[in-house]
Amino acid sequence: MVETFDVIIRGATVVNHDGEGVRDIAIRSGRIAAVGDLGSSASAPEIIEAKGLHILPGVIDTQVHFREPGLEHKEDLATGSRAAVAGGVTAVFEMPNTKPLTTSAQTLADKVRRARHRMFCDFAFFVGGTRDNVEDIPEFEKLEGSAGMKVFMGSSTGDLLVDDGVTLDRIIAKISRRASFHAEDEARLKSRMHLRRKGDPSSHPEWRDPEAALIATKRLVGLAEKHGKRVHVLHVSTAEEMEFLRDHKTYATVEVTPHHLTLEGPECYERLGAYVQMNPPVRDARHRSAIWAALQSGVVDILGSDHAPHTREEKDHVYPDTHSGMTGVQTLVPIMLDHVNAGRLSLQRFVDLTSHGPQRLFGIRSKGRIAVGYDADLTVVDLHRTATITNKWIESRANWTPYDGVKVKGWPVGTIVRGRKVMWEGEIIGPAGGEPVGFLEGFAG
Repeated sequence: MVETFDVIIRGATVVNHDGEGVRDIAIRSGRIAAVGDLGSSASAPEIIEAKGLHILPGVIDTQVHFREPGLEHKEDLATGSRAAVAGGVTAVFEMPNTKPLTTSAQTLADKVRRARHRMFCDFAFFVGGTRDNVEDIPEFEKLEGSAGMKVFMGSSTGDLLVDDGVTLDRIIAKISRRASFHAEDEARLKSRMHLRRKGDPSSHPEWRDPEAALIATKRLVGLAEKHGKRVHVLHVSTAEEMEFLRDHKTYATVEVTPHHLTLEGPECYERLGAYVQMNPPVRDARHRSAIWAALQSGVVDILGSDHAPHTREEKDHVYPDTHSGMTGVQTLVPIMLDHVNAGRLSLQRFVDLTSHGPQRLFGIRSKGRIAVGYDADLTVVDLHRTATITNKWIESRANWTPYDGVKVKGWPVGTIVRGRKVMWEGEIIGPAGGEPVGFLEGFAG
């Protein structure tokens, strides 16, 4: 008897918890219904022939800034999600530093409303922790579309900056889910502002030095251990932090970014100027090597792009009046696949950093692995394809990438979200159908 499915993908090398092997994947009602050699025992109205390609669990980017509402001249939820699926990303967690800030149930609900069936990928939104909303954290963690709490310990202004120990202690005491933190010490940053040299972005990592990051990370982990709460340290950029975190993993998890793994000062500042300016900064070879060592030894848990677009006009100001941030969600997969092909990490490790890891850390429901019963979120890649990243390829409203002109080996061919092709061979296929990501500890609807 022939079993009928909605979609069958035939002949690809499937990468999942069972290793790598040539298998078929059958999809029904947006979920994976069968994995294996289906042969003539299965049929579907849509057959995707994928021989020679690799299918990965859908890549989940847990740190993006899509700028809506309030900063749509840089990006919005639609353009940001187009960039995501163009690069093989099936779900994103978006940050709260919009206008208005995402710091209440109302502003979170507004983002979910704006995103539903307007974004091409699935989504969740962080709620910003502040001095004024600590008592509401248990409510925020349970709301539809909530990725949990995000706290800026430095590098922010106004209500989103939490630079005092008392408030930080109160926030960590209140959280139940894993919360995410930008860890730079604001007092040290303020005391070192004189080190910024006008017109010289290479002074950015001198100002925002490794000690500023280490002070904040030590404070954060100490409070996590005090309260027995789970914390996630975003975009770790220093050798010193990795050495410390190696011995303090009980409650703390670690994110690194493709740009901290790929770019290196001072060369990148000479070549790209403020277009490589990020917080925390891209640093020199010593730190980059330490980040790779931490990834290879297992200290690093996940990858996030920290996609943070700004317009060319904002980047072309004279430093330090230039804006910190770069596009990244669309280039995460090809840049990291190039590292895979260069032998710096295995394909299985890449999958753990971008699919299994996010699912494990944040308790994502029904995503993060290729297994029967899970959402059919799939990233289809050609590991052997050589291509050149260009500004023209970038879907972000910012229309630029620090990797313009970079040749890579390994390329995203298709993006499938809950069983539907949303990108195939560079073409984005509508209509948008993004839905909120579900969590084991969050919204149960």
